[in-house]
Amino acid sequence: MAAFIPSGSASHQDGFTYLGVLFLIMVMGMGLASAAELWATAARRDRERQLLWVGTQYAQALRSYYRSSPGVALYPKELADLLQDERFPSPKHHMRHLYPDPIGGGEWALMRGVDGRITGVYCPSTEKPLKQVNFPSQWSDFNGMASYKDWQFVAEKAFLDGPSGPVKGQSTSPQALQP
Repeated sequence: MAAFIPSGSASHQDGFTYLGVLFLIMVMGMGLASAAELWATAARRDRERQLLWVGTQYAQALRSYYRSSPGVALYPKELADLLQDERFPSPKHHMRHLYPDPIGGGEWALMRGVDGRITGVYCPSTEKPLKQVNFPSQWSDFNGMASYKDWQFVAEKAFLDGPSGPVKGQSTSPQALQP
């Protein structure tokens, strides 16, 4: 005997269930894409904060090396000289360790003076920074810069380490350098 399927039966409802599941998957995919974009932006802002903090550490260490020079003031030949300054009877440490570039993949580009000594560091990345305003006062010239390589951390501008410590009202921690 032949089976009779009345109209409005399960076969028609299966199509609506399938469309409902496809719609749900599409909505979930859009939600996940939005969450991933927000996470990527937050991670990039964090790397920018790290770049500002680490760059400031290098600038301050370069300034410390220069100012503590016995005799003629000189900048270091290599970044490793900031870790162990052998110009003194007891080696002096201007930095605890060398920090990698948080944005450019680890290697810093070096700024050198006419004598070939290191006067500053910068990130070689040509990406446009998310942060465009509200920089710490010594880096106020970073406002509106087109790429990270324009954020140059030069020893002459590292004035957070005044004779009595950090400038009043400013912190040197990466969390304090909010966008």
